[in-house]
Amino acid sequence: MQEEWPSLPLASWKETYFTFHRWTQVVGKVMLDLTPLQNHFWNAALRVSARGLATGAMPHRGGLLELEFDLVDGKLELRTSGGERKSLPLGSILPVADFHDGCLSLLRSVGAAPRIDPRPCEIAEEALPLDADRIHRRFDLEAARTWWRILISSAPVLDRFRSRFVGKCSPVLFWWGSFDLACTRFSGRRAPPPPKADAIHREAYSHEQISAGIWPGTEELGGPAFYAYAVPAPPGLSQQRVEPDAAFWHAGLGEWILPWEAVRAARDPAAELLAFLESTYRSAAILARWDRAALERAPAEGEAERAARQ
Repeated sequence: MQEEWPSLPLASWKETYFTFHRWTQVVGKVMLDLTPLQNHFWNAALRVSARGLATGAMPHRGGLLELEFDLVDGKLELRTSGGERKSLPLGSILPVADFHDGCLSLLRSVGAAPRIDPRPCEIAEEALPLDADRIHRRFDLEAARTWWRILISSAPVLDRFRSRFVGKCSPVLFWWGSFDLACTRFSGRRAPPPPKADAIHREAYSHEQISAGIWPGTEELGGPAFYAYAVPAPPGLSQQRVEPDAAFWHAGLGEWILPWEAVRAARDPAAELLAFLESTYRSAAILARWDRAALERAPAEGEAERAARQ
């Protein structure tokens, strides 16, 4: 049995992370083209699946098709409602450009012809187009599986957190732009556009929100970390005390951080994470004067005890 809350230092899988990130961008851009726009681009986000990361169903010739990063068997799989099933092996050496061409070839083989912009999104270190990127090419399937295992452990806690909110709230989504798993709550009020925001970020941050999730982390953090932030950030947010003790405000990122290692070391990792999600949300919602009585579901009697047993 795989460890439920495994360790994944950034240095141990950095090359795989950079390659896998760009592969997910190819698939995400396919979703952008084949599906109608939903609030905040929810239509273009991936979902954690029982075998990896999946697109969900997309319209195709009067039926449906879906793509899935199958991290059990190590392949990108395409399935259609017409019974077609094709795959692209995820080799240990597979340049992003070759993945790009292989993915589009799979789609063309079933009559789909998405038009995608090859420029990577939210990757600041370089702007090499995805269809020309042969620098990022190494892929360690075991490391990718460990990242998926982290997502599998995190997603149910984020879902439980989401269930306590009756206002507008995103599903638990995997965002291929920033390579993170997140859940976002909304107050219902519109928000001013962020300074110098492009069309994508104007849509993403069009309404007041408090968001939380997990991403692989930075060199400084050394590994995965949970985060939480509010947009727009109310005055005084950085001075608030949140739970657990290992959580802190990161001035450079402008958000609260809870290192993955602190969660996995806790006696009850799920409870530790839920405390972070609830306390950061509560601090931001109070400062931003959200109508919490209208937006929140009262916890069912005994919910905490049941959660502790799961």
